[in-house]
Amino acid sequence: MPEEKYTVDQILRKIEQDLPHWKYEEGYIVREFSTKNWKETVMLFNAIAYLAEAVWHHPDVELGFKRLKLKLKTHELDAITERDFKLAKLIEEFLNLMV
Repeated sequence: MPEEKYTVDQILRKIEQDLPHWKYEEGYIVREFSTKNWKETVMLFNAIAYLAEAVWHHPDVELGFKRLKLKLKTHELDAITERDFKLAKLIEEFLNLMV
């Protein structure tokens, strides 16, 4: 069964309902993080990279000294699919364990 490509309306609704820290931007669902320093940025990146590798779905990432930006989409389909939302929710679950 082929994966469903979500429409922009579906994406915005799912973000509003399930992922309040995420936004839709230029064909991706996006989450940005501010950190205290480079070490914290890299540690956060490594934890998220581990989760992404575990589910075999990999985000585009932008790293800065005190920031991290994740961009999710299903690259094979050039669209947002359920795989993107599953990884975003997994990341959120992990972050909730850290606070």
